[in-house]
Amino acid sequence: MNRYNRKLLKTAATGIAVAATAVIVFLPAAAQAAPGTVTSNINVRSGPGGNYGVVDTVRAGTNVDVQQCEGSWCYIAKPGPDGWVSAQYLSAGGRPVNSGQPGLSFGFSTGPGGPQINIGVGNEGRNPPGRPRPPAPPVYDEEIAEVCFYDRTRFRGESQCLEEGESVRNLGGFADRISSIDNPDGLRVQVCAEVNFRNCRTYTTSASSLGDYDDYIASIRVR
Repeated sequence: MNRYNRKLLKTAATGIAVAATAVIVFLPAAAQAAPGTVTSNINVRSGPGGNYGVVDTVRAGTNVDVQQCEGSWCYIAKPGPDGWVSAQYLSAGGRPVNSGQPGLSFGFSTGPGGPQINIGVGNEGRNPPGRPRPPAPPVYDEEIAEVCFYDRTRFRGESQCLEEGESVRNLGGFADRISSIDNPDGLRVQVCAEVNFRNCRTYTTSASSLGDYDDYIASIRVR
């Protein structure tokens, strides 16, 4: 093969390699979505950190699509508002997620520079000899203690959830519809037959049926 033909082949091979690299670097995060499961009731935030606002909450056992991870946070897609959650409250394939490098657990890692391909995922947690392990990024989010109110008995149907310290003086369209209360954290819950917390009953456990208070609640508060 003469030098000119070898040069053409080399140029073509280089072009193919560059093109392949471009596909990897600019691959949209959504294309890398991986299934995950939420392990606790947690906040969903507008950004990757505890200082961002809460846009939603997600309950333990919810299956989500993990679309990207940054630091110790991952962006999830689910029914309702999407957003960022702390990786320590996610599992991947039934296994705990490495909250320091959560992308490794889902087969990818993304950050401010965009998606990246991980080489040697099986070597997760190993460091080169003589090099100290970098500290894991801090986790700022917290598990939520909350109570959920359902419009059917046995914790079924539509629901409305409140965290400790929250209250609703007038349930409006949800008034006279509550039939069961899920209170796994043993919070002090007042359910009231009238608005502005009048004619109340207090629960400190879950109740699959409310008896004479079934469909007879107009205001609620959690203490």
